[in-house]
Amino acid sequence: MGLPLPPALPHGSRDDARSERGGRRMSARHCRQLALAVAMTTAVAGQAWAQDPHSGHAGHAQHAAQDDHAGHVSHADHGSHGSNDDHGAHGNHPAAATAGNPASPIPALTDADRAAAFPVLRNHHAHDTPETNGYLLFDRLEVWDTDHGSGQAWEAQGWYGGDIHRLWLRSEGERSGGTTEAANLELLYGRSVSPWWDVVAGLRHDFAPGRSQDWVGIGVQGLAPYLFEVSATAWLGESGRSMLAMEVEYELLLTNRLILQPRFEASVHGKADPARGTGSGLSTAEAGLRLRYEVTRQFAPYLGLVHERAFGDTADLRREAGESGRDTHLVAGFRFWF
Repeated sequence: MGLPLPPALPHGSRDDARSERGGRRMSARHCRQLALAVAMTTAVAGQAWAQDPHSGHAGHAQHAAQDDHAGHVSHADHGSHGSNDDHGAHGNHPAAATAGNPASPIPALTDADRAAAFPVLRNHHAHDTPETNGYLLFDRLEVWDTDHGSGQAWEAQGWYGGDIHRLWLRSEGERSGGTTEAANLELLYGRSVSPWWDVVAGLRHDFAPGRSQDWVGIGVQGLAPYLFEVSATAWLGESGRSMLAMEVEYELLLTNRLILQPRFEASVHGKADPARGTGSGLSTAEAGLRLRYEVTRQFAPYLGLVHERAFGDTADLRREAGESGRDTHLVAGFRFWF
């Protein structure tokens, strides 16, 4: 049933030339002919579908209209009986859904639903949890052997607390020729003031050089832009002495296990202390380059090169004591944490 399709479309030499340049394309005239044929076929099929009294929704609508007409005719003789018959003919079909009466009504929200969707937050800061943790890192535990003698050095730090409030413990020292040349211990309270920075304040005790002394200080530590770890603490000691200790380090990942760590530290004193071999101003600076291999995340041996230099009055005091004002040596050691 329907109109016959037009004959096959001819392909001329122009189509052949286009197919050689990347694919066959029909001309505009051929496209119009094909579109006209498809439209005529669709129209004929739709007309046949509409004329079928038992097909689709159209046949159902026509059948329902005939039933309604019969009901109205019998209504004059039988009253409401015709209306009952009309409803009985369609009793098996569910009521059609409308905008105001959906087929499956959505239940109204209850207080329990709202409480489940918006629970009460116990902590105002997601990162301020009541849990406490601990961490201890030996960043440097190294030895060296030069023409002037062998030596050892250490640097360790640890903390205990939560994400906001922590108790810090820091220590650093150096031995050379069997004598402790420098050693200190710091006990600090730290509070996080941003995701990357802490403010610390506390006490420091120097065991050497010279007789022991105590300091009180305040400082900052954290992660600067470009992932530089920075620590700076100002100390105030006995007899009006003051000191500023600074440290900067960076970790360059050569591979997942091989890490290069440049490190720089310096100390500035506000007042000379000849008994301890320190002068006023910039006293000492140390630059190091250490290459470590992480056997595990917690343990890594390393090799490094360290250069230390004294400045100003501190350098003069060292020369008077028969020591050199600068020194460069290779180091080997371990870095571990738990």
